[in-house]
Amino acid sequence: MSDAANPIAEAIENEALRRERASGAGPILGLAPFVLAYKPMLLAAFATLIVATLATLAFPMAGRRMMDGFASENVEFIDQYFLMLIVVAAVLGVSSAARFYFVSWIGERVVADLRSAVYAHVTRLSPAFYETMRTGEVLSRLTADTTLIKTVVGSSASIALRNLFLFIGSAVMMTYTSPSLSGLVLLAIPVIMLPLIIFGRWVRRLSRLSQDRIADTSALGGETLNAMQTVQAFTHEEIDRRLFTETVESSFDAARARISARAVLTALVMFLGFSSVFGVLWVGAQSVISGAMTGGELFQFTLYALFASAAMGALSEVWGDVQMAAGATERLIELLEIEPQIKAPANPVALPTPPKGVLSFEDVSFSYPTRPDVSALEGLSLSVEPGETIAIVGPSGAGKSTIFQMLLRFFDPQEGAILLDGVDLRDADPTEVRQRFALVPQETVVFGMSALDNIRYGRPSASDEEVRKAAKAAYIDEFLSSLPQGYETVFGERGMTLSGGQRQRIAIARAILRDAPVLLLDEATSALDAESEKFVQQALEGLMEGRTTIIIAHRLATVRKADRIIVMDQGQIVAEGAHDELVAQGGLYARLASLQFGAEISSATKAGIDEATAPMAPTSMVAAQD
Repeated sequence: MSDAANPIAEAIENEALRRERASGAGPILGLAPFVLAYKPMLLAAFATLIVATLATLAFPMAGRRMMDGFASENVEFIDQYFLMLIVVAAVLGVSSAARFYFVSWIGERVVADLRSAVYAHVTRLSPAFYETMRTGEVLSRLTADTTLIKTVVGSSASIALRNLFLFIGSAVMMTYTSPSLSGLVLLAIPVIMLPLIIFGRWVRRLSRLSQDRIADTSALGGETLNAMQTVQAFTHEEIDRRLFTETVESSFDAARARISARAVLTALVMFLGFSSVFGVLWVGAQSVISGAMTGGELFQFTLYALFASAAMGALSEVWGDVQMAAGATERLIELLEIEPQIKAPANPVALPTPPKGVLSFEDVSFSYPTRPDVSALEGLSLSVEPGETIAIVGPSGAGKSTIFQMLLRFFDPQEGAILLDGVDLRDADPTEVRQRFALVPQETVVFGMSALDNIRYGRPSASDEEVRKAAKAAYIDEFLSSLPQGYETVFGERGMTLSGGQRQRIAIARAILRDAPVLLLDEATSALDAESEKFVQQALEGLMEGRTTIIIAHRLATVRKADRIIVMDQGQIVAEGAHDELVAQGGLYARLASLQFGAEISSATKAGIDEATAPMAPTSMVAAQD
């Protein structure tokens, strides 16, 4: 899908274009390391740029010779200069083409390297970063901001340098040709530039306003079209049509103001520009009449003046792009300078080999960055022996999922320590730590790649045969083999064409393939039908054998098969033991069991806890995932 057809990409790009521009071009220097990595191409681009500028500056000199040749009626002299002009044109064409190639190559290469560097960096940033930074903002910097930089480095920078060289060269040659006329041009420049700057800011402000109104139109249209069934179900069409029309009219009014300002600016530019040129030419014509300069010299000066004015105009147009790219560079460099909160220590402690799967929480307290005043875990102490299976239950917000996040070292505790095989996770390399875990989340992420590669995500080095073996163990092989391209079938975005059970079995296949010593299961069978659950439960039992397993439990069958049940509430362990023991004790687990497992508990057991559950509001006791 092209960017033009992708509303998400278009929204990201529009958001980037509406951002404030940098006040100067200084931040562009932050790209120096990326550009200087290709010095040969950079030198080649500068060399061809200089050759192209010199060839351009040669035209007025040749024109002057021809004009004066006409006056002397020296036909042979004129023929030689026409031939020279053809040679200069050839040099200009070849050098311009080479300059375009070298500069465009540098632009594309720098942006490719920059995108890779930014993406590699953000994948190393810990989840704490994404707690405070919007994913859309990161994507905007990664895509739209780098595209703006490519426009400058690969195009605008070339135009700017070419016109800067041309302006300097033309100014020098104008002074050489006629110092007096050059003085007049210098006097005219402030008269022209001052109103252009004032009106230019006005036009830029109105352009930004117009862009915002267009964005409002797109946002409203996209919102209602994506929810058309809701719109029609509530007979809201007429109201939404009226709102959209009002937004469109507002956009038109902003565009009309921008067009009017641009028209005034165009008239001003043309009047002041041509008036200045005609004034200087009139003075030059008087000099030719008086014999102070030749017609060829006036022609040469006029061409250089036109070159200089055209170059200055181009520079003023490019300056806006440069400012925008400077702002984009500033945001990307800012992103690259963020240090990940979770990273490997300078001298990481190696985890024991072979792995045992011993886990220990020692008086752990933790609060999420976005909720520093709310404790997700408070004074938690928990030990899990090798090969032990524990089930964690508790109401929403009890801290169940936080335990998984801490074990995977997405966050570090503010107090206490978490040990894996006797090693503090903070002293180990996070990559090595995570390789010791296999995760089956309740909400499985399916990527827009083939079924084979989706399962191989669990262990990228696995062979096709190992992937198929894992799929068979997860009872997903029959379904995948029946697809049009079998295991090579590419799933759509987020696997939306798959059922919840199919996505979950892919996650289980990943965990089987990973073959890690510790399993983290967020109730891996919750989205399966009864028949599939039976098969997958068998596969999981085989997978769990000999491995340390922690399960966030939502079903009685899972709870009863655990060696130990951990009951959590408000970040603390409030009870632990076997199912029957905890039900007999009453309290939180008994209430949760009544609500969550009520249909599965025998009537006699249920009768024993009815009294404890009666006063509780159902909404306060749902043991959903954090």
